[in-house]
Amino acid sequence: MKYPKETKTYCPKCKKHTKHTSKVESTSKARGKTTKGSRKHERILKGYGGKRKGNPTIKKQGKRQRVLLTCTECKKKHQRVIGSRTKKKLEVVAKEK
Repeated sequence: MKYPKETKTYCPKCKKHTKHTSKVESTSKARGKTTKGSRKHERILKGYGGKRKGNPTIKKQGKRQRVLLTCTECKKKHQRVIGSRTKKKLEVVAKEK
């Protein structure tokens, strides 16, 4: 999926439409070992039980693609989510003439 490197869009700080530069922001980060599901999984694996059997049969969803927009006038940064969930990765491309 292609997204332009520069777009003219609304800036919440300037309160008007200005030019913005765009950059792809990563969306997948590990939550850590403090989440409820990972604590439960650690409890089950503890001791002489072995590994938990079976894999969940779920269809994976696509990631939410996020773009980090930076205003060229006031340098304010804000996010924009592209669509809902997409299968393709987002790619920032310079505008062709």
